[in-house]
Amino acid sequence: MTYIVNDKCIKCKLMDCVEVCPVDCFYEGKNMLVIKPDECIDCGVCEPECPVDAIKADTEPGSDKWLEINKQYSEIWPNITVKKDPPSDHEKYKDEQNKFEKYFKENL
Repeated sequence: MTYIVNDKCIKCKLMDCVEVCPVDCFYEGKNMLVIKPDECIDCGVCEPECPVDAIKADTEPGSDKWLEINKQYSEIWPNITVKKDPPSDHEKYKDEQNKFEKYFKENL
């Protein structure tokens, strides 16, 4: 098992999770974070820290897509180990649906 970040993070990117991760397995894209599955030690400390509930275990239904996205982008995005300020407009996107289709940026 590993943890993954899903589309609830897109345009919110609050980064409370980054501060508590003991193995620094978060990677930062233009408008979301991902977890590198091979580095995640499945400790689960990041999951309750996410105010928008964007971090889930990869065993939850519907997580297959997100596991692949986390794997793919953690290979090309830079590692992040320090919490940064969230986007100034993050509150308005907090409960929005279908954010991946609307806003995802590969940041390549």
